Amino acid sequence: MFDPPSHADGRLDAPAFHRNHEPIWSALAPYLADATGHVLEAGSGTGQHVVEFARQSPGLTWWPTDYDAQHLQSIEAWRKHAGLPNIQPARFIDLSAPDWGLDAPDSNALSGLAAILCANVIHIAPWPVAEGLLRDAASRLRADGKLFLYGPFMRGGQHTAPSNEAFDQSLRTRNPAWGVRDIADLEPLAHRCGLSLANSVPMPANNMILMFERKRPA
Repeated sequence: MFDPPSHADGRLDAPAFHRNHEPIWSALAPYLADATGHVLEAGSGTGQHVVEFARQSPGLTWWPTDYDAQHLQSIEAWRKHAGLPNIQPARFIDLSAPDWGLDAPDSNALSGLAAILCANVIHIAPWPVAEGLLRDAASRLRADGKLFLYGPFMRGGQHTAPSNEAFDQSLRTRNPAWGVRDIADLEPLAHRCGLSLANSVPMPANNMILMFERKRPA
C-alpha cells in the first residue's frame, strides 16, 4: 500500500495520495476551505493527506490520528516536514474502543468538531470500527459538523464495479472481518447513532465520499 520510507525521518509515501488528494479536496472544499474550528482525521495513514488539506484550510486546526505505530511515525514526520501551524501532533486512536481510546485530555478537547474525515479505513477493519466511528462521531460533531467517509462502497448489496468486487474478495481472503461496506448497512447505523446521510459524491477509481451530518430535531 505504501512505498518504503524514502527519508530518514520515516516519512511514508502512498501512491494513492498522488492520485486522489485533489478529487477528495474538491469534494471537501465547499465545506472546509473557508471554515474555522477543528477537524479530526480518523486514520491518517502516511500523513500526506492531512498536510495537504491543512495547507488548503488555514482557518482549521487538524488533528491526525492512527492505530498503527509506523503510520503515527510517518504522520509526525510529515507534520514536522511541512511546518504548518494548524496541524496537531499525531495521536493514537482505536475507533472501536470507548471514547476511541483517546487519552482524557484529547477526548475532552475533541468535541464540537467542524468535521471528521475518515478515508480508506472501514473496509480494512472489522465492522465494530465502523460502529464506533459513527457512534462517537455523532457526539463529537458540532451542530453543523460533517462526517466524511471516503472509499469503495456497495449499494443495496451490489458492488458498483467489477474491480470493487475483486477488491472485496481479496480483503475478505486476507481477513474475513474486512470487506467493502454497504451503504444500506451504514445508513441505518448512522441513523441510530444520530446522523443522517446528506450526500454521496462519486470519486475516481469507483470510490465515493459519503457525507453524514447530525440529525436535526423534527
